[in-house]
Amino acid sequence: MIARKTLGFSGADLANILNEAALLAGRKRKAAVEMEDLDEAVDRIIAGLEKKNRVINPREKEIVAYNEAGHALVAAFTPGADEVHKISIIPRGIGALGYTQQLPTEDRYLMTRQELIGKIDVLLGGRMAENIVFGEISTGAHNDLHRATDIARAMVLEYGMGKTLGLSTYPRQNRPLFLSPEQSPLVGKECSEATAAKLDEEVKELIDERAAAVQELLSQNKALLEEIARELLQLEVMEAERFYEIIRGSATAQINLNAATVKSS
Repeated sequence: MIARKTLGFSGADLANILNEAALLAGRKRKAAVEMEDLDEAVDRIIAGLEKKNRVINPREKEIVAYNEAGHALVAAFTPGADEVHKISIIPRGIGALGYTQQLPTEDRYLMTRQELIGKIDVLLGGRMAENIVFGEISTGAHNDLHRATDIARAMVLEYGMGKTLGLSTYPRQNRPLFLSPEQSPLVGKECSEATAAKLDEEVKELIDERAAAVQELLSQNKALLEEIARELLQLEVMEAERFYEIIRGSATAQINLNAATVKSS
């Protein structure tokens, strides 16, 4: 489990996690470091310290709960998506009010178009959940939208997965390290204004298409979304076992079983 949560970590990163886990165990006067200490140490390194003293009004806490429930539910019904490991609405770090933690099942070095689309879907799950439940949207999904747009733009401009460029790509232009774009003699347009407009439109169409698909998925499973969010508001942290137990016990989940397999924790 720790190996899956720390893909890409260096030896120094792992040492920091073990040191942090030892401190956590010591504060609780334990004789040895346990799995829960290691788990919390990884969360601290990745997402920052818990900010339980940060006051969040009930309305905002409810929005965060539905946002995270939306991410997790879309991940559960998206073929090829990483499994949900934990959902939390406890603020961490500087600005994170909650997070949904997914764990890969194996090391990956390549991604297919469908898998990239799945990542976009999961990122859009929070915003679409807000829209369905509250009929309005907040700024909570700002970072998710930024990341989803980056993936969509890379698919169209760099990975040869779009219609406008086909197999052609327009990678970012390399510039001298210490020169601003205005000073660089290599500055030039990477594509015509007409092509740039088409690329922007294609990126927007891809995001809009995936948003509509996610909205439909969550609308079909609104009762399940509400059940997960309500329990999150009570528990604040939901582990994978409980999350998948709720899904497996829901009648509405059967709607999507033909399209995706509900994972077992």
